[in-house]
Parts: sequence; structure tokens; C-alpha cells
Amino acid sequence: MPGSSRLPVSLRNTLAAQNIKQHRGELLALNLDVVRNIVFILFLLRWVRKTFLQLKGRGIIGTFADGYRTTCRIFYGIFLRLPGVRNKVQAQVAESILKLEQRLVPSGPGIERYRKLPVEGWSEDKVREELGKLSEMEHTRWEDGLVSGAVYHGGESLVKLQTEAFGKFTVANPIHPDVFPGVRKMEAEVVAMVLSLFNAPDGAAGVSTSGGTESILMACLSARQKAYTERGVTEPEMILPKTAHTAFHKACSYFKIKLHLVPCPAPSYKVHTPSVSRLINSNTILLVGSAPNFPHGIIDDIAALSRLAIKHTIPLHVDCCLGSFLVPFLAKAGFDADPFDFTLPGVTSISCDTHKYGFAPKGSSTVLYRTHALRRHQYFVSPSWSGGVYASPSIAGSRPGALIAACWASLMAQGEAGYIASCHAIVGAARKIETALRTDTVLAGALYVLGRPQVSVLAFSSREIDIYDVADAMSARGWHLNALQAPAAVHVAVTLPMVGAVERLVADLVAVVEEVREEERKRVAEGRGRKGAKGDVAALYGVAGSLPHKGVVVDLACGFLDTLYKV
Repeated sequence: MPGSSRLPVSLRNTLAAQNIKQHRGELLALNLDVVRNIVFILFLLRWVRKTFLQLKGRGIIGTFADGYRTTCRIFYGIFLRLPGVRNKVQAQVAESILKLEQRLVPSGPGIERYRKLPVEGWSEDKVREELGKLSEMEHTRWEDGLVSGAVYHGGESLVKLQTEAFGKFTVANPIHPDVFPGVRKMEAEVVAMVLSLFNAPDGAAGVSTSGGTESILMACLSARQKAYTERGVTEPEMILPKTAHTAFHKACSYFKIKLHLVPCPAPSYKVHTPSVSRLINSNTILLVGSAPNFPHGIIDDIAALSRLAIKHTIPLHVDCCLGSFLVPFLAKAGFDADPFDFTLPGVTSISCDTHKYGFAPKGSSTVLYRTHALRRHQYFVSPSWSGGVYASPSIAGSRPGALIAACWASLMAQGEAGYIASCHAIVGAARKIETALRTDTVLAGALYVLGRPQVSVLAFSSREIDIYDVADAMSARGWHLNALQAPAAVHVAVTLPMVGAVERLVADLVAVVEEVREEERKRVAEGRGRKGAKGDVAALYGVAGSLPHKGVVVDLACGFLDTLYKV
């Protein structure tokens, strides 16, 4: 008999139990090894895929360039946090913010500040008197056409009509359509009218919003939700031109969407569509094009983007907030126009501001969709709230019905003929400025226009003189123009008030260019170099463009925002 058979039963049972435990331990260890290997393989595959997509989208050189810029940004950020450097930078930022406050926050004799409610309410006459003083505070003269963009004015008679419409619906709120049926009707008609401008097909839909930023946010949210619902995308990515409106950056920040920026190279300054194509992958939820973009007034090649969107079955959003009621009327006003709207099959959504060249009061815009299903992806519905079923079409809950009424009144008062006439005047004025910049003996020698702008906006820069010095000198003459960066330039958005001031703008530009040239010549002759004391624009954008880490600029911008709420 085997030796083991002579062992006591209890010992045999103990040995058997130990063998079972040992086998279980070995099996558990084996299973853990398998799980660990699977996790490692999945982790490896994930990063291999990320690396592949990075190389596919940016290429080897682009990937190294991205890494270099990131490294510079990190090390410069560390440098700025060093004790001695940090204290000096903070002192300079504080000084700049103080100067900003002194310029923006009124002070001196006769300025009374109201930090608490009056104990007794003011009389209507006293309120009117104070409102009059506030409206007459010193400001850049937009009434004289000296402001680029900002005030898209349709004339005094239209303002009076808008004020009447506002007064009739001051308490109206479209969240209660049964209480304010007129507002519901007007809002639906505004959206329908704008849809018709952009050649929307049957089944198209839209929503009114508070402005272009909200319209863009809603379009991005709709695309994200569509990708998640239909394709299970949990790491959404968006591809847009570097010149696209920064509201898309805000959408990516709010909705956790990875952002891919595509260059818009000279001489066209349109989005580089081959780069867009390389960046498309299974996580891409939206392509973006501008009609036109804000910085340079260039309309991207929307037709090429449409073909990409169809090929990869990806939504394409066209940002027409700035073009609004100009681009749809270009052809009828006698100007060249490329296809950009729903006539292109790949275009799935469009944002259009009614409060720009639609001349409606500030606070009104629209976002348009090719289908009702796309619009539904931006809705918020809470079916189980204790306060009842809650549904909202956009970010806001309560909204001002008065603005909807004033917007509706503006569109009805202008009509198609009115918008064609304003398009002819505004775009015609922009072309006059562009022609002067390209042909005037002084301007053409010092400045150049970026790309071929087609609508109301154009941008110009210089290879000979500091363009920011030109911006500061124009500010000293009462103009409010926009400074750009990457590349350094100045942008002009022509509005109806500016149409009558075009000749003055050109004349002042000629004088300023000669002044800046002469000043630079003097400094060189005296051995002081070309660069002199910097004005506000030159100082800010000169610093912003030279720093690899934008922390200082962010601090200045935050200080500016804080200043807006200083009493």
C-alpha cells in the first residue's frame, strides 16, 4: 500500500485542504496576471492609438513643434513663478490694472456712487435726469462712425420702433407661451425668416438665443450629444480654423471637447482643408467654418469642408454670426458670393446674429439646424423635478420677450429690400477702404490687406512700420479699431454709421502712417532705435505676442473683467 494510505484521515483532509488552497491561490494569481496583462495591453493600445492619431493629424514635424511649444510654455511658467520674478511681474500687472481702473471707472467731483438702494425711491424725473447724465458720459463717438463693429445701428427711426416694441412686451417671458402667445408667435417667425435666408430645406429647425456665443455653444452641444447618442463617443474632438471665433474655445472648455486648431495660411487666410482632413478620426464630432471669420473677414472654403463632412459623416457648422444679414444678400447687392449655407449638403448647422447686421437690439441671435433631430440634441428636459416637468430649448430659462418683439419688429421694418440696400452700402464702403489700402501711394507702400475679404470686415498689417503704433495713433484721433495678433494686424468692421466716415478713416490712416514713419526715422537718426515708448495697444499685444506662456496676459484680462464691476 502507498505510504499516504497509512496517514490518518484528519491529516489527509488537512493536506487536501492545503492543496486546494494552494491551487486556488495559484489560479487567483494566474487570473490576476491575466487581468493585469489585459489592462496593460489596453493601456498600451490606447496610447498607441493616441500617438497614431497625433502623428496622422499633425505629422512628425508638427508633433515635435507642439511638444517644443508645450515645453517652452511649461518652463517659462516655472520661471514666472520664481520668487523674485513673480513679485516683479505681479507689481507690473497691478500697476497696469490700476491704470485701467483709472481710465474705466469714473472719478472726480460730481461723480456719485450708488452702492445701496435709496431709502426712498427716486422720482421719475430724478431717474430720467441721472439716465441722461449716464448716456452723456465721455465715450468713443460711435454716432460719428468712429467705432469698428460694436454698434450695428439701423437708424434712429428703427431705434424708436424697437423702443415701442420693447415697451409693449417689457414683462413678457417666452417660458410662459400661454401667458404671452404673441411672443411665442414672433419668436417662431423670426427663426423661420432666418432659416429662409439660408436656404434651409424642409424639416429644418432653429432656436433663438441671447447672442452669437450662445448660438455657437448650442451647436457644439448638439454635435457632442449626437455623437454620444448615436456613436457612443465619450472623448469628443472638434476641428476648427485658428481664425474661428473664440466662442468655440469656450464651448470646448464648458463641454469637455478636445480642440484641434487648423492653420489659415497666407495668402488666402482660409482654413487649410488638407490639415482638417488629416485630423478627422472616430472621435471627431464637428467641423467648423466661418462666413466670414472675425479677425480678417475671410470666408472659409465651406464647399470643401462640406465634402469632407459628407465623406466622413460628420456634422459641419458654419459660423455666420458676423456675416448675418449681409452674406445672404451679397449676390442680390451685386457682389461675388460663394456657396456657404444649407445649399451645400454637408452643412448641418449655422449660427446667425440678428443683433448685428440684422439691426435688432443686442441680445438676439439664432442657431439653425438642417433637421429637427439635430435641434433636439441641444434641448434640456428634466422629467422628474419636484417642481414639475422642466424643459428648456437653450441655456437660459427665463428670457426677455421684449427683445424678441424688438427683433421681430426690426426684421419686419427692414424687409428684404432694406437689407439689400444696407448690404450694398456697408460692403461697398469696406471695398472703398480695401481699394485705398491697395492703391493709395502712402498706404500701399506701408500697409497690406490680409487675404481677399468679401464682406464688411477687413484686416491690414505692415512689414515696414509697427502696426500697433498705427492702432495707438488712430485711437488718439478718436477711432476705436480692433488690434489682432498672430499675425499682428488691425481690423475694421464697417457698420452703417461708419459708411459716412470712410473718407475720414482713409485720410486719418494716411496721416498716421506718415507720422509713424517720420517718428521711426527720427529715432533711428538719433540712435535711439526704431522702437519708442509704447501706447496701450502696442504694449499689450507686444507683450502678448512675445511670451510663450500667457499667464501674464490672463492676469491682465482677469483684472480687466474685475474692473468692469468696480463701482
